[in-house]
Amino acid sequence: MAIRLHRPRGFTLIELMVAVAIVGILAAVAYPSYTDYVRKSRRADARSALLDIAARQERRFSQINNYSSNLADFGYTASSVTGYTLALSGVTTSAFTVTATPTGVQAGDACGTFELNETGRTRNLDGTTVITGVVCW
Repeated sequence: MAIRLHRPRGFTLIELMVAVAIVGILAAVAYPSYTDYVRKSRRADARSALLDIAARQERRFSQINNYSSNLADFGYTASSVTGYTLALSGVTTSAFTVTATPTGVQAGDACGTFELNETGRTRNLDGTTVITGVVCW
């Protein structure tokens, strides 16, 4: 008759603690990258909304020779973009400015408020002109 040795099954406490430490380190590296990615995607949504509103304003101007001061005319509300408040300002028959102001979780975004006017001029939070596609735009 052979004697069978009993082998313990499962993980030891040390093995479990090492696994938890590894997961913690990976999470500490991954979470900031994830939040940065989410912030960038919300920023892209805000830029896209501004460009869409500007294009719709220009279409309206070509049809009835004036700009609208109402976001609803273009299917938007002030809260259409997560993390940003949209607004039309300085609207006259020949000019407009559309802005996206960061709110809530986007409030700490380094790019700040986006602004676009009827000439296609873009501005960032501190009022300096930025070229489309560079920095935050």
